[in-house]
Amino acid sequence: MSDTAESPTETQKEETQPPSDDSTTNDEKKKIDVLLKAVGDTPIMKTKKWAVDRGRTVQSLSQFISRFLKLDANEQLFIYVNQSFAPSPDQEVGVLFDCFGSDGKLILHYCKSQAWG
Repeated sequence: MSDTAESPTETQKEETQPPSDDSTTNDEKKKIDVLLKAVGDTPIMKTKKWAVDRGRTVQSLSQFISRFLKLDANEQLFIYVNQSFAPSPDQEVGVLFDCFGSDGKLILHYCKSQAWG
């Protein structure tokens, strides 16, 4: 993957009224809300909630987090779903959301050392 991979966009505050336009509904289906939580001594991201394309892989998300936190190239980053298992790097975030998402978002934990699984 190249370093020019598009990064997730920060989610703005949610509107209280549902959108009435069908094109907005289609856009929301293409992106899902991902909540990123730090584990252990890993730096905390100020923005925790991100809108991520469903087709994005766990590896590209991991690369984005590493660049965002300005981690060294030799530092590893582990991602876990619901504090239980590490998904494979080629797994799509949309599939994880369909299987393990709750309350309209997918919760992923990230850390620099192995924590679970």
